[in-house]
Amino acid sequence: MYAIENGAFPEWDFGVQIIPEEDEHKFDFDLLDPTKLVPEEEVPVELVGTLTLNRNPDNFFAETEQIAFHPGHLVPGIDFTNDPLLQGRLFSYTDTQLSRLGSPNFHEIPINRSINTVHNNQRDGHMRQQIVKGKVSYEPNSIGGGCPFQAMWKDGGFTSQEERIDGKKVSARSKSFVDHYSQTKLFYNSQSTPEKKHLQNALIFELSKVTIPERVVGQLVFIDKDLAALVAQKVGVNVTKLKQPNGSIPADADLKSLQSKEREPATKTSNALSMQNTVKDSIKSRIIGFIMEDGVNASDVNSLKSKLEKSGAVVQIISGSLAAIKANDGTIFEPKHSLANTASVCFDALYIASGKKSAENLLNSENRPGT
Repeated sequence: MYAIENGAFPEWDFGVQIIPEEDEHKFDFDLLDPTKLVPEEEVPVELVGTLTLNRNPDNFFAETEQIAFHPGHLVPGIDFTNDPLLQGRLFSYTDTQLSRLGSPNFHEIPINRSINTVHNNQRDGHMRQQIVKGKVSYEPNSIGGGCPFQAMWKDGGFTSQEERIDGKKVSARSKSFVDHYSQTKLFYNSQSTPEKKHLQNALIFELSKVTIPERVVGQLVFIDKDLAALVAQKVGVNVTKLKQPNGSIPADADLKSLQSKEREPATKTSNALSMQNTVKDSIKSRIIGFIMEDGVNASDVNSLKSKLEKSGAVVQIISGSLAAIKANDGTIFEPKHSLANTASVCFDALYIASGKKSAENLLNSENRPGT
């Protein structure tokens, strides 16, 4: 928000991974398994543009709280896959928006409305926004001159991709979805040492609150034995490899056939999965907190502040209170935050400004939160 206000617009590369239809089964995992990702080493990302956030909402409720995403809203040229999770969401997202926004006409709210006018035979309903002229809501018709009529594919109308399917239609969990550990290994092995430490600490923290942590530790054995041993030691249990790690089995299914086998992923590590490899050659849009009090060295503050802002960073002043700060040369600084109303996680970096008197005032118990 602050970066956008200061003109440092956040940007992301927008890319796609395109897989020819004939290559659908060449991977060591099922492409339709929503828990799997396609390693960039196997299918490189093709950049098609840049996503830029260039303004903040004028009205947070109207433009953010009321936005209604829906995977069923497609443009010509894109169709659905047979991903079972996607197929379910094509129905559930409509129910979600009916519940959230209270009307089947949620797509007509300004933030959800199509940029171009939509002509169809949908009429009325609770909270209808569009006022449609004419008497007909059906086709074919003569009163309305046959309009609106369905657009053909050659004119930009939507058409579903023709696909030949041979086989039995069954209600069952695909055995190709059974692999639960190969990509977990890929993810863990792709992390840098600090990132692995973060994951280890998170597991230790959460499992220390669990009544029976042995089962989760038994799952970790399939991912990384050293990880399992470390977590087990910290939560005070033994490492026991589970004989049947997958216990979520349909009543009539073969228990053994739905157990994940131990195997290594085709791609051992992927640089794209580690934040260690994200772009770090710019400070643009980063938020830097300057912690200071009365008596701060104004020249040091102004010098660093100027350099950071010139590079596109956002500087925000933090103090013991929201009262104006008087520097050593009489310069007045206006704090945006107090120590009591913000937290370190709100900033990319913190700088404790120089000045002996400022440091002494910060150490004063009256300026500490909670005292």
